[in-house]
Amino acid sequence: MPICCECDADIDVDEFDIERGDELSCAECGANLLVSAVSPVEFELAEPEADDDDPDADADDDWE
Repeated sequence: MPICCECDADIDVDEFDIERGDELSCAECGANLLVSAVSPVEFELAEPEADDDDPDADADDDWE
């Protein structure tokens, strides 16, 4: 059974229902996991999505 790479909890997934690149979340720790392989099923931590609503996110890009 595949495990969460953050907390080592077992992740119950059907390898026929997922594809490489799918994102899941761990029920134990809430980590966002990216399916990196399907046979056997392996996960890596998904990179957090950029918050487009944050006006300060690009503030440093405006400096000259």
